[in-house]
Amino acid sequence: MTGAGQGVGRAIAHALAAAGARVAVNDIVDERAAAVAEEVAAAGGHAEAAVFDVTDYAAVADAVKRLGPVSILVNNAGNAGQEGWAGMTPFAQTAPETWERFVRINLYGVMNCVHAILPQMIDSGDGRIVTVISDAGRYGDSNLAPYAAAKAGAAGFCRSVAREVGRYGITVNCVALATIRSPDQPIDDDSEPTMRQLGHYIIRRRGEPEDVANLVTFLASPRASWITGQTYPVNGGYTLSL
Repeated sequence: MTGAGQGVGRAIAHALAAAGARVAVNDIVDERAAAVAEEVAAAGGHAEAAVFDVTDYAAVADAVKRLGPVSILVNNAGNAGQEGWAGMTPFAQTAPETWERFVRINLYGVMNCVHAILPQMIDSGDGRIVTVISDAGRYGDSNLAPYAAAKAGAAGFCRSVAREVGRYGITVNCVALATIRSPDQPIDDDSEPTMRQLGHYIIRRRGEPEDVANLVTFLASPRASWITGQTYPVNGGYTLSL
């Protein structure tokens, strides 16, 4: 799985390993990937570090060849990649050169990984693809237009691929996130700024990485074999779906 060196990705890696999967822990930072792989092994699971940049198709393809048959792909790498977050800015005030970083990792990164993995899934007649997107791509948060566009693009891409590969027994779904607590944030949600933010949520707390990992693990399992082409929010009720 990609982007597994910290936060949500780390929690998903642990959950998949606990469910019996052998996990390739991808991150662009060697130390992070190695640390999570070691944690999984210490907990009794099977994992190995897989360091590559999802925006580099050749590197992705080489990693897929090295890892061997892959039955589950979790696309979690995202945000703004190595160049960092550009901040929440009204679209009219953005510079075109800042848009590409969001598209490159949040859309092309997903496309690279899916393209590299699909032939072996088609040959095997089975596979699970789960892509982590953002509620920004569903709801259209202001001041996040390039990021929202890339995430919405990833969801549309996954729906199209789901239609193409369902006959091979492959499912393709997305999980859309609202605010998830990062490892360096306190669990206490009682501060005034946090309470103002959480006023938009039906369940008045930030999400935990494990909240995401639980759903991803289900969608990656045989129990979800008749679920495909869907986007499931994990967002505490920030936005609602029919």
